Amino acid sequence: MSRALPKYNKRRVAIIGGVAAVALSGAVIAGSALAGETSKSNSQAARTKASPGTVSCPAVAPSLPAIPASAKAEVDRNLALLDTQIAEANKRLVDTVGQGGANFAQNAIIGPLKDKRVATINRIATAIGRTAAKPTGLDSLAACTLNAGGAAGGGAAASPSASPTQQAGGNTGNTGNTGNTGNTGNTNAAGTVSCPAVAPSLPAIPASAKAEVDRNLALLDTQIAEANKRLVDTVGQGGANFAQNAIIGPLKDKRVATINRIATAIGRTAAKPTGLDSLAACTLNK
Repeated sequence: MSRALPKYNKRRVAIIGGVAAVALSGAVIAGSALAGETSKSNSQAARTKASPGTVSCPAVAPSLPAIPASAKAEVDRNLALLDTQIAEANKRLVDTVGQGGANFAQNAIIGPLKDKRVATINRIATAIGRTAAKPTGLDSLAACTLNAGGAAGGGAAASPSASPTQQAGGNTGNTGNTGNTGNTGNTNAAGTVSCPAVAPSLPAIPASAKAEVDRNLALLDTQIAEANKRLVDTVGQGGANFAQNAIIGPLKDKRVATINRIATAIGRTAAKPTGLDSLAACTLNK
């Protein structure tokens, strides 16, 4: 009897040990599954939080007057361009999720989109104005908003019709800005922009166009000053290409529109100068 006890005790210990091992294994498996679920839900939450949103822009077509047959092709082309601009902005929102600071999307995407839309709307207005009354007030349709968290519908869908009128009259202006040669005196860590002078490339300016040309030349200087200020205000934001994408590129679009406005003003009573768009691009002086 005393010899049987040890065997019984050994058997009992083995059984208890086996049960404990199974229980421990189950706890480990359950813990791993729970950790996996938590990690999965955390990463999903992070993705949701980082949702880029979409842009929402006012429709332009409903605000247009009757379009002359001679202007229809150009108007339709610019309306389509407005849609393209919105699609590109939405793609950039996706591609740049997590980049820059709190105002990155506004400064690098929404602001430049407005500039492009202004130019497109102005081109449409100019096309209509060649053979009919030129529509006014369309620039108020250029500004777009950001629908946070992926609430896309309003922007991209509404703007297809809006695109044509946005940049119709814009690209007529940066020809007279002689001072816009770069603002290079502003030496700071942010760098400054350098742009070609426009006035030296202009032909004789008719008296009837002088006021408009001078106004747009002054606007070119203002645009450079604003770009230099943005370089200072956004130091350290975004990646290596932030300044190029968010400031230098949009500045070129503004200058194209301004130069085109100048060329158009001259062309009303004299030969319209050509090739001035080559003066629109600027560089960054580090």
